[in-house]
Amino acid sequence: MPALGVNIDHVATIRQARKTVEPDPVWAAVLAELAGADGITVHLREDRRHIQDRDLHLLCETVQVKINLEMAAADEMIAIACELCPGQATLVPEKREEVTTEGGLDVIGQSDRIRATIQRLQAAGIETSLFIDPDCNQVRAARESGAGAVELHTGRYADARTPDAVEQEFQALVTAAETARREGLLLHMGHGLTYRNVQRVAQISGVSELNIGHSIVARAVLVGLESAVREMKALIG
Repeated sequence: MPALGVNIDHVATIRQARKTVEPDPVWAAVLAELAGADGITVHLREDRRHIQDRDLHLLCETVQVKINLEMAAADEMIAIACELCPGQATLVPEKREEVTTEGGLDVIGQSDRIRATIQRLQAAGIETSLFIDPDCNQVRAARESGAGAVELHTGRYADARTPDAVEQEFQALVTAAETARREGLLLHMGHGLTYRNVQRVAQISGVSELNIGHSIVARAVLVGLESAVREMKALIG
């Protein structure tokens, strides 16, 4: 059964919409953990659009499950990660104008920078993962960079609207997953996964972690966060 990492970024998004103090993502992390989350995922963006430095510091002090810090391969973020030492750092591409992460990291095109970033993080005792498209060449480049894991971007699968398109994108995930396993990488998946499409992905051989945020937070608005997390755990179990 894959571990469930609950991404609480959008709890902070609601707070930042009013520049106030609630809802507090630190409280959300407590409720998610009580409901059975295996990890808490946050993305500290360079523009601080949702998660703030204060949030990350408090989460690292209080959360008892693994904290997965999504971050750009930028000097500022590397320094913060090395100071706080979350359980895992996932390197992601980041553009200021995007609403959410739009695609996977181009490991092939920036191999030297990514390799150097991974070395700095691993020297601080932080597990490393790369958020990449389900492309076998990118998977192999991730292994060559020294990463311990890859998180396959499931966005195209989640956004597919016809049965043929869904099947095509699902098979791309399966093929990339097989490559990751052959390369000796831990296999994670995430982005756009919902209560309607997660079960098939959770059953892909070798998947050890799913990171899901928006869908859980959206359901939590209606049923409460603990119920939303428990429902997702039941689907992937």
